[in-house]
Amino acid sequence: MLPIRDYNPPRRRALLTWGLILINFGVYFYLAQNPVMDENAIARYAVIPADITAGRHLGTLITSMFLHANLLHVAGNMLFLWIFGNNVEDKLGELKFLVVYFASGIAGSLLQIFITPDSTVPMLGASGAISGLLAAYVLYFPRARILTFVVPLFIFTLPAYVFIGYWIALQALNAFLNIGAIGGGVAFFAHVGGFGTGLILALLLRPREHVDPHPGYGGYP
Repeated sequence: MLPIRDYNPPRRRALLTWGLILINFGVYFYLAQNPVMDENAIARYAVIPADITAGRHLGTLITSMFLHANLLHVAGNMLFLWIFGNNVEDKLGELKFLVVYFASGIAGSLLQIFITPDSTVPMLGASGAISGLLAAYVLYFPRARILTFVVPLFIFTLPAYVFIGYWIALQALNAFLNIGAIGGGVAFFAHVGGFGTGLILALLLRPREHVDPHPGYGGYP
């Protein structure tokens, strides 16, 4: 299933969400123009689990979030960020949004590293961070409608809790089936770790709803 859009307009422009999208696309196209430069960037800035386990190159836990393997990878991640990120940013505000985004991305990578601590296969992409935003979205807007494309030619409108619930269940299943795998491919545990972290942070950072102590009262004191 692929989301096309949601029917949940934010109250204000999500400048950070759009900024992250532009940065990710900018980094991808800048590196993609030179294959050698792209390979060097991945070697230097992507997460290598064995390095992190040894206490080396810890900064790659952040820099890896801005690297993507190919156009489909970055386009897919940015589609999810565009659809789900703006409402989470609107709900939390800029600072808390960044906390959820980066903490989820780091935690997702750390879970994947815990599962495959000796791997030398580079890990890259914003999927863990975006997974955390999905968790926040489904917590705050469980009944928001998501226009969804289902292969081969079906389009449905699904509530967010169905779409995101199916998505995270699929990630968890694939993570379980890939326990012990050390080759390349999708880092499913990073998705699961990012989602779990995002859910916890969304609960902790959830803004208090204003409650009118005098509902329906329109006079003056």
